[in-house]
Amino acid sequence: MQYGAALALAMSGDSSRSRALADDLERNFPEDTSVRFNYLPTVRGLLALNHGDPSRAIEVLQAAVPYELGTPRSNLQGYFGALYPVYVRGEAYLAAHQGSEAAHEFQKILDHRGIVVSDPIGALAHLQLARSYAVSGDKTKAKTAYHDFLTLWRNADADIPILRQAKAEYAKL
Repeated sequence: MQYGAALALAMSGDSSRSRALADDLERNFPEDTSVRFNYLPTVRGLLALNHGDPSRAIEVLQAAVPYELGTPRSNLQGYFGALYPVYVRGEAYLAAHQGSEAAHEFQKILDHRGIVVSDPIGALAHLQLARSYAVSGDKTKAKTAYHDFLTLWRNADADIPILRQAKAEYAKL
């Protein structure tokens, strides 16, 4: 699916190819609700983050707010994509050092686990929530959220970079 490729490219930092795929989606599916209010805001939000512009990312992602608790087609066909605008908005708030706003977004994901099902952002929301609380200066909540993430990943391979990083961040608290 073109959206999945655009998303993966944006996440890996390949902005030019991701932008080209997003532009193609917009051209080919101008009336598609999932494209207009989930896929494009998510990809464009990531592209803005890639260019160091979290304010632009937050702005672009506002289009998704009325639809974000819905289920995009990618979730029905590929079991991914639900709540991605929320996750990326949380990342944008984190990049803007707005910890409480970021925490609100990541908590929204944790509050709607049934929408996310087994998508990796369900687990990563715990870590991002911890980081949000840390940015906000709330060490107690940050420690609890880090503990939740580490408990969830207790049987994971210890060499996974994000797990090592989370352990190091937790230890600094």
